[in-house]
Amino acid sequence: MGTQTTTPQASGLPGATGAHRQRDLLRLATAGSVDDGKSTLIGRLLYDTKSVLADQLAAVQKASHARGGEAVDLALLTDGLRAEREQGITIDVAYRYFSTATRAFVLADTPGHVQYTRNMVTGASTAELAVVLVDARRGVLEQTRRHAALAALLRVPHIVLAVNKMDLVDYAEDVFTEIADEFAAYAARLGVLGVRAIPVSALAGDNVVERSARMPWHTGPTLLEHLEQVPVLRDPATEQLRFPVQYVIRPRTPEHPDYRGYAGRVSSGVVAVGDEVATVPGGGRSRVVGIDTFDGPLGLAHAPQSVTLRLEDDLDVARGDVLVTAGTPATVGTDLRGTVCWLAQTPGAPGQRVLVRTGTRTVRGVVQEVGARLDVDTLELEPSSGSLTLNAIGTVRVLLAEPVLLDDFAEHRRTGTFLLVDPFDGTTLAAGMVGRSPLADAVELSGRCREQ
Repeated sequence: MGTQTTTPQASGLPGATGAHRQRDLLRLATAGSVDDGKSTLIGRLLYDTKSVLADQLAAVQKASHARGGEAVDLALLTDGLRAEREQGITIDVAYRYFSTATRAFVLADTPGHVQYTRNMVTGASTAELAVVLVDARRGVLEQTRRHAALAALLRVPHIVLAVNKMDLVDYAEDVFTEIADEFAAYAARLGVLGVRAIPVSALAGDNVVERSARMPWHTGPTLLEHLEQVPVLRDPATEQLRFPVQYVIRPRTPEHPDYRGYAGRVSSGVVAVGDEVATVPGGGRSRVVGIDTFDGPLGLAHAPQSVTLRLEDDLDVARGDVLVTAGTPATVGTDLRGTVCWLAQTPGAPGQRVLVRTGTRTVRGVVQEVGARLDVDTLELEPSSGSLTLNAIGTVRVLLAEPVLLDDFAEHRRTGTFLLVDPFDGTTLAAGMVGRSPLADAVELSGRCREQ
């Protein structure tokens, strides 16, 4: 669940280029039930911002006419697989890129079908904003609630409710208001406040990029205006350093006979030459004596830069280790407890042998316990049934063969995640978040409110 963003503007850290100061990057994912118009919405954004190449548009026009359509089917701009185009549904996650004068965007078009919920988890895992679509004729559905719950679990910072297909309900304000109020109440039970609701018609283009004259009662921003304005930057100087080592560089050439560097991406925080760092899980300490990049040395690096660190001492550091600021808290252990979304047809059950991937480290493990499951409709925790089936959200406890960094996901979104993998065929079984479920408090609060 890695992520890549541009250099932060607000921190004032060295190394920010002029271009990055002018324009930052927003990662967003669409969510919602099937046929709510997610692919069409993204196609509309691409088309109306003139982010579609002429040959792409020509191919989409040809495909639209082949299917008997008179108008261009903008959904085909994101439904890239042949099976998707033939069925008119989204199966895999499709990523598209575009930019405006103020911001660059990475769009993840995720499937709405329940059997592809795991793909939605993939698309939303790195998102800073989720656009949850609702068909104005059908309102909030089970899959709408499931995707909202997953966005809350994944701690997506911002959620937008796009009430789509307003053209099919005569642009009625009362229809929009009823849906927006219902979703806001459900989101509040998830612990998500301040949802931005926007009435749109992706097919006609109302309130997507251009403001709609047919909905003068909507005084808020269009979808694109909101995407350009929502704050997404975090100051790395306020975060703890996490530097997962991806590769140890030892060229041993005549020019660099003794060079030893640790390459990776700064997941969070800041590291500077002269800083004392510690290795996790080893616990060794040393001082940073150099920060190297392809373009030359740096005095300081911050998330999400990819760099190579050189240390004063020859420590036993390998791929999978994490460098942290010496003296700062870092939980290390072999008892992994967390919340997962089960992604495989094979059920998860106690005694199951797995590989656990956290950051750049992979260790062997055994599932010890399968705990409560979340009912996305009632937001109640159901008693354990002893197993987790496809798309289920529940808690697990995994005993690891080796100690790893166990960052709580609530505090470390980038390094507090893990994958459970089948050791025999490499199938991804589950995507998880370390620590107490971020929904647990919301679920308990919701239960107390109902009792009162």
